Amino acid sequence: MVLEHGGDHASSQWAAIGSIAAKIGCTAETLRKWVRQGERDVGQRPGTTTEERERIKALEREVRELRQANEILRKASTYFAMAELDRRSKP
Repeated sequence: MVLEHGGDHASSQWAAIGSIAAKIGCTAETLRKWVRQGERDVGQRPGTTTEERERIKALEREVRELRQANEILRKASTYFAMAELDRRSKP
C-alpha cells in the first residue's frame, strides 16, 4: 500500500507510511520496517531477504541440535569408558 500510494504523499515515503499506519492500526515504525523488508525481498534494497533469514534461522537451529547431540554422545562415551575401566579393574 505504501508503494502504491507513495505518489499521493509527494513530500516523502515517511508521510505515506505515517498516513497508512494510522489507517491500518499499527505504528509508523512497524510499517516502515515491513516496507524496508519488502524492498529487500524484491531486490530494491540491499540486505537479507525474508527467505534468507528463515534459512539462517533453520541452520542455526540445526547447529544447536547437533551440538546438543554431540554433547550427549560425548557424555555417553565417557560414561561407557569409565564403566569399562571399572570392569577391567575388578578381579
